[in-house]
Amino acid sequence: MGIAEGRLAYGREARFQSGFITHPQEEENMSIEQFIDNEVKSNDVVLFMKGTPQFPQCGFSGQVVQILDHIGVGYKGLNVLESADLRNGIKTYSNWPTIPQLYVKGEFVGGCDIIREMFQAGELQQLFTDKGVAVSTVA
Repeated sequence: MGIAEGRLAYGREARFQSGFITHPQEEENMSIEQFIDNEVKSNDVVLFMKGTPQFPQCGFSGQVVQILDHIGVGYKGLNVLESADLRNGIKTYSNWPTIPQLYVKGEFVGGCDIIREMFQAGELQQLFTDKGVAVSTVA
């Protein structure tokens, strides 16, 4: 099943490496919705972004990366520019029209403006603490 058919073949071992989607061919196929749900639920902090944490490709994604790095929280960054299915799928999954999107312990937190406002008010740091997510600094 290919991109032209509206789905990507993601196996249980699917992962993003250096901005490329990799998957073993022998694994069963997973819909993009299942892939997103699995990523959101199996990682404490997930950022769907344009680019990678090492090389953000939009200013909004870059701002959220800087905030997360400043707080010192570990997170998984998924590059939506590598897949139109992922880019559109995450917007449908969250019912939120823009990228980046931050998820903490399976819950959608928000995009750049919300994350920035929460950070400035100390609410983002408190959210991580309340959810039991380790941070290395108290900003």
